[in-house]
Amino acid sequence: MDTLTACDVTLVVPTQRLPSSVFIRFEEYTMPRVVPNQKEKFESDELFRKLSRECEVRYTGFRDRSLEERQVRFQTGCREGHSEIAFIGTGTNLHLQFAANAWSDNKADKIPTKEFVDFDKEAGKVHLRSQFILNGVCVIYKGWMDLDRLDGVGCLEFDVERAQVEDANMRDALEQTQRRLREFEERQRIHREELERRAEAEAEDNDMQLVLEACVSHLGDLNSNVTHLARRQTHEPSPSGTSSSND
Repeated sequence: MDTLTACDVTLVVPTQRLPSSVFIRFEEYTMPRVVPNQKEKFESDELFRKLSRECEVRYTGFRDRSLEERQVRFQTGCREGHSEIAFIGTGTNLHLQFAANAWSDNKADKIPTKEFVDFDKEAGKVHLRSQFILNGVCVIYKGWMDLDRLDGVGCLEFDVERAQVEDANMRDALEQTQRRLREFEERQRIHREELERRAEAEAEDNDMQLVLEACVSHLGDLNSNVTHLARRQTHEPSPSGTSSSND
């Protein structure tokens, strides 16, 4: 049986090295932790339908220890703000946090209050309440546990208020992702255009170089022809000079 816990999933995309004309950097951001339609999934999913009904739960911590030690450890864990319980009917294991503000990073908010851990409501029992995200849905665990037998009754409820907060966070995250994608595509377009301009400039330079080389070659040929003609004229006697010598 797997233990199901809620957790933040953080994705860090490292900086990519690109040409100086393009520099792309994705900052660290938190991915959405919930599904798009939480209430619909809570009402239609078979697991949530079973867990939403009151059923038997049991403390699962330190099962290799004696009952007396487990009783002490269970109460100590509850007072510290955590415990491990299982829904017997489905075999679902949960690691619960009994924090006054389960979503806060402030240590002061992690201290359990009587709203979440109540040893005084009924003698021999402790009433527990925990908020968390299970399979992409914001839920609240409510139940009680017998302090001697370490079993009891519990169920899950849909957490309407937290679901609204997480939905807003999910929309913000999606909007940020779409904005970053648009910025990335725009930088890619600018980079492609710059590469095309460079290619065109290089092609024009190559064409000009070929024309210059052809002109130089043609001038060389002309110079060679002129030199050859000049040498022929120098060595050949003139017609007028030959005629006067014969007379």
